[in-house]
Amino acid sequence: MSATAEDYVPPEPTVKIFSDASTSSSVDFVAALDIGTSSTRVIVFNSTGEICGSAQAEFQQLFPKPGGGWHEHNPFDISSQTRRCIDALARDAPHLFAEGRLKGIGITNMRETTIVWNAKTGEPYYKAIVWDDVRTATADIVSRMEREAPDGLGIDRFRATTGLPLSTYFSATKMRWLIENVPSLRKDLEDKDGERSNVRFGTVDTWAIYQLTGATESSTYVTDITNASRTLLMDIHKREWDETLINAFFGDLVDFPTASALPKIISSSEVIGPCHSSGALDGVPIAGILGDQQAALFGQAALNPGEAKCTYGTGLFLMMNTGATCVPSTNGLLTTPAYQLGPDADIVYALEGSVSHAGSVIQWLRDKLQIIESATDSEELALSVPNNEGLYFVPAFAGLFAPYWRSDARGCLVGMTAGHHRGHVCRAALEASAYQAKELLRAMEQDSKGTDLTTLKVDGGMSMNDFLMTFQSDILGSKVVRPKINETTALGAAFAAGLATGVWSSTDDIMAMWTAAKTWTPSMADEEREKYWSAWKRAVVKSFDSDWF
Repeated sequence: MSATAEDYVPPEPTVKIFSDASTSSSVDFVAALDIGTSSTRVIVFNSTGEICGSAQAEFQQLFPKPGGGWHEHNPFDISSQTRRCIDALARDAPHLFAEGRLKGIGITNMRETTIVWNAKTGEPYYKAIVWDDVRTATADIVSRMEREAPDGLGIDRFRATTGLPLSTYFSATKMRWLIENVPSLRKDLEDKDGERSNVRFGTVDTWAIYQLTGATESSTYVTDITNASRTLLMDIHKREWDETLINAFFGDLVDFPTASALPKIISSSEVIGPCHSSGALDGVPIAGILGDQQAALFGQAALNPGEAKCTYGTGLFLMMNTGATCVPSTNGLLTTPAYQLGPDADIVYALEGSVSHAGSVIQWLRDKLQIIESATDSEELALSVPNNEGLYFVPAFAGLFAPYWRSDARGCLVGMTAGHHRGHVCRAALEASAYQAKELLRAMEQDSKGTDLTTLKVDGGMSMNDFLMTFQSDILGSKVVRPKINETTALGAAFAAGLATGVWSSTDDIMAMWTAAKTWTPSMADEEREKYWSAWKRAVVKSFDSDWF
């Protein structure tokens, strides 16, 4: 497998330095490695939670079967762009990496994306299958397992153990596809006296740590509780791989070697070991791992039961802290570990609603329809019309996730007339994120026994769109608050590493650092809100049962 796709030239990292936050020689630093769906970033924070410097670089998106919903990444592209970010930031801001001042690094990542490689050769068997890839729907993996579910449980056959429905979203379905369709992988898994022991499955955090610790047979092979919980293979109550689940997914294919082919599950905040062969990070301890949405919850200091955040990124993810209580969902949400601050600490749980397309819809308007030149144009165009004038955009490009879990759904524009133009389309695309967030919040309030969330903390790139945040507040009928530090995902990973290395002594320190930058208060009349909401619900139904094509 080549390190880069043919004719692809990876972009140079963009470096930003904030000198005011890093001038004191007595300040400690904590770094975060944030690997998202489209880019990787290294951000260094000081001990007061301020950003001192960052470097960010995009990596290539691969769509080998666009009509089939396939989405891949080159694992080497992710790791090489990460290394370039580290080198670029160290070159432009060497004081941030001065010996003894950088106390640790935390890792946060897109979850569910699945990589499998050979630990001896370091070579992936296949490209990374991205979290929103839906090939396992058409490969009859998910639907077959749903049909075969005992007692008519359907997609909920594993929910009691994992907190998750059976879906293309989660890693185990992707792992099964890889075993079924990659001959070299299947051959090595069946080689009990040879290469079988070198096969390594992992999510992006596990791949990143393997790379940061030398990319050899002896490199660290771990994942944390939040990433492991998104595989459909971990018992979220016991914090361990479940052999019954593993046998359900792979037992008819191979004798799956759990001990060597799945990483050790650890807590979200503990010293794992030092980086080496990683340039400026050599010797710096890796001390925290959090899946991206759990990291955002932690970075938003939503650390008490009932507190919630919504991240508007490539997808949209709303998460509410439920404390030590593992709350089962009957409304299409996910029950998931939020974090565990040390190997002996209690697990903190959350309810989560996931939407596959939010910011990626705006990218689609830019790159595919080409009706805008930049993402910021969408706000200006949305404001060029007084309202949506009956146009609704259901962005079910990869089916619908929570609360519907309809893999048969597909994107649609509903209510279009000859009078609509790109301003209406942009407005409908932005409003779609707000409607979907409301659907998740409604389900969350029902699952949490009527908890009424009066304030929603927001973050992610789309939270900088004031039109969207205004409409979000209006359609919810609740306050919406954006924090001073909007890079909450990276901040959460830094907080986890800083707690493990003594930069911060407790979560009280973290809560004291959170401050609001802007608050939106609803002004829409109840009657108008209900009109828009009921029209959206009718539009969603139009996206169902699209397997006719």
